[in-house]
Amino acid sequence: MSELPTPEPILDDNQLIAERREKLQVLRERQAQGMGPAFPNDFKPTHKAAELVQAHGEKSSEELDAQAPLASIAGRMMLKRVMGKASFATLQDSTGRMQVYIKGEEIGADIYDDFKHWDLGDIVAVQGRMFRTRTGELSIHATSVRLLVKSLRPMPDKFHGIHDQEVKYRQRYVDLMMDETTRARFVARSRAVSGIRDFMVGHGFLEVETPMLHPIPGGANAKPFVTHHNALDQEMYLRIAPELYLKRLIVGGFDRVFEINRNFRNEGISVRHNPEFTMMEFYAAYWNYQDLMDFTEQLVRDAALKAVGHLQPSYDGKPVDLSAPFQRLTIVQAIEKHTDAGDGAHDATFLRKALRKLGKSEEKDQLAKRSLASLQVMYFEETVEHLLWEPTFICEHPVEISPLARASDSNPEVTERFELYITGREFGNGFSELNDAEVQAARFHSQVEAKDSGDDEAMFFDHDFVRALEYGMPPTGGCGIGIDRLMMLLTDSPSIRDIILFPALRRETPTT
Repeated sequence: MSELPTPEPILDDNQLIAERREKLQVLRERQAQGMGPAFPNDFKPTHKAAELVQAHGEKSSEELDAQAPLASIAGRMMLKRVMGKASFATLQDSTGRMQVYIKGEEIGADIYDDFKHWDLGDIVAVQGRMFRTRTGELSIHATSVRLLVKSLRPMPDKFHGIHDQEVKYRQRYVDLMMDETTRARFVARSRAVSGIRDFMVGHGFLEVETPMLHPIPGGANAKPFVTHHNALDQEMYLRIAPELYLKRLIVGGFDRVFEINRNFRNEGISVRHNPEFTMMEFYAAYWNYQDLMDFTEQLVRDAALKAVGHLQPSYDGKPVDLSAPFQRLTIVQAIEKHTDAGDGAHDATFLRKALRKLGKSEEKDQLAKRSLASLQVMYFEETVEHLLWEPTFICEHPVEISPLARASDSNPEVTERFELYITGREFGNGFSELNDAEVQAARFHSQVEAKDSGDDEAMFFDHDFVRALEYGMPPTGGCGIGIDRLMMLLTDSPSIRDIILFPALRRETPTT
C-alpha cells in the first residue's frame, strides 16, 4: 500500500506575516549592498488595465502579433501561477485586471527566481507587449517585471473574500482590493455626487462652504457632538446642519446657494443612520415648497442617470420607478389612502387611542396635550411611512416640529413643508423658509422651553440668525437631500455602512 503524500502545513496569519517580513529583510539587505531600494519610487505606468482592454480587446491574435503594442502597468498581484520556466500573474489596478505572461529566459534567470518568491498582494510593475494566449485571453507578454512594494499581510482567500461585514467596514482597504462590487459602488457614488454638483451649478446655484464648528448648533432637531476650542476657550459643536448659515447667505444677496456637506449627529447607529453623514442642502430665493418639489424630482432623476444610467433601480428585490411623476400627498391624505382610519384621521381622540394601541406612550401622558396635527404625524410615522415604496412627497408637517418652516396661509397649524419618501424611508426634507424675524424668535423661544424641559434635540436660540432675518430675507425655499440614503437606493445597498467608505465603529482592540 502506497503512502499518502504529506499534506502541506497550514500556516496561520502570524506565520505568513513573519515569512513576508523575512523576504522584506532580504530586500533591505540588498538595498544596503547598493542593489536598489526595497521600496522603489521611480516607476511611472503609462497604461491602465481598462485602457488596454478598450484599445486592444477587439483585436485578433494575428493583429496583436503584427502590431506588438507596448504596455506598461503597475498593480497588486491578485493571482499567480508558476509553471516551471514560464508563469502567469494577474495584476489589479484602479480600473480592473490584466493577465501577465512571464518567461524566465526573457526577463532574466535571477529576476524570474525572485518573481517566484513574490506573494499575492505585492505591488508589481510590468512592461511588455500585448498578445493573446492560446486560450484567447488578452495579456501582456512581459519583457521586464519589478517588485515595487512588498505586502506584509496575506489577503483573504481569493475565492471566498471577506464574509464578516464588520471586517469589510473596518478594513475597507481590503474590501476594495477583493470585491469588485464594492469598488463599483463607490465609483457610482462619486459619479452621483459629481453629477449633483454639475446639476446644481447648471441651474444657477453657487457652491459655498460654511463652518463645521458652530458656536450654537442649529438647523435641525438633533443632539450635537460637543468639543472645546482652546484658543477661544469656549464650547463648540460639530455641525448638525448648514441651514442657518446658508440662509444668512440668502440674506446677504446670493439668490441660489448649495453645499454638499458633512453633518454630525450624536445619536443612534442603525442600517439607516451613521453619526457622520453627507447631505446636499440648497436654497433659492423666490421659490416656495412647490418649486422645491419640482426641482428635487429632477435632481433625483439626474443623479440616478449619472450613477447607474437608468431610472428603474431595484432595491431589496423590488423595482422602484423614478421616471413617473412623484406622488404628492398631505399627511392626512396619506393616512386616508394607506390605512382604514377614515374620518378618524381628523379626530384627535381616535388618534390618541390608536397610538396607544400601537404601543406609543409618553411620560405624563403627553399624547393628551399634543395637537391634532402632531398626532397625525405620529400616526403617519407608525402606520404609513414604511408603505411608501414609490417616490412620494408627504406635505404639511405641523408647526411645532418644524421651527424653521413657514406656516401655511390656509392652515396655520401646519407648514409649507415636505419630506420625500422612497422605499419606506425619508430621503429629503424641504420647506418654504420662515422669513418673519419676530415669528422665528418666538419659535426659538419655544424650542428653548422644550430643551429646558428635557428635550436634548431641541434647538438653541440663535440670536445672530434672528438678527440676519431682521435685515430681511426674500421669500426662499430650502431643501436637504440625504446623499447616503440616495446612494443606498441607487446601488441596492441594505445598510448605510455599505456606501460610506469608513463608517463609525466601536474602537478596535489593537492586535499585531
